[in-house]
Amino acid sequence: MNLQQHEKRDDMKVWLSQDEVTVLLGAAGETQQRIALALGAHCGLRSHGVLDVAPEDIVDTDAGTMLRVWHGKGDKYRETPVPQDIATTIRTIDDYRDAPASSSLVEVSSTRSLRRWLRSAADQLHEETGDTGWSYLGFHDLRRTWATALASDDVDPLLVCDWGGWNDLETFLEHYRGSYSPEAQQREREKVTWL
Repeated sequence: MNLQQHEKRDDMKVWLSQDEVTVLLGAAGETQQRIALALGAHCGLRSHGVLDVAPEDIVDTDAGTMLRVWHGKGDKYRETPVPQDIATTIRTIDDYRDAPASSSLVEVSSTRSLRRWLRSAADQLHEETGDTGWSYLGFHDLRRTWATALASDDVDPLLVCDWGGWNDLETFLEHYRGSYSPEAQQREREKVTWL
């Protein structure tokens, strides 16, 4: 986990490793909670975007399985990749629920509920591990983790901007890629024999 002081607040920005994302999702209380957190950490959705996801928003395209975000920040449309396991889970849930495919997947109506789900899982992990970093984790840190992981895997930054809904590369670099992912740091450390 990487932490960095916020410029204008007293708390920290957090970047999770992919292993920590897996641990976080495992600490989520139920399937809806895991899906909500995964949509932030693996698809880069903001909390309000998670509330809008409907099963019909998962589509197979020539670029692969994508999640259509109809009303992102500034009411902008975008498409972002969705991991196959998340897409399959969402489609399976849709097969067994008594709601139209156009209705929201997550059955809460406020971002406060999403933050509470995240806080519960993070507090549990803080207690289990003793790592104070978990106490700083916020929902937007999942989006930050997603963007940084893509950049660390050498995904074209302009494509990351497109998938994430950023207007320009400067905004992305200034606010989201403020730290290298733990995986990228480990990869670079392995190049140094005395570390």
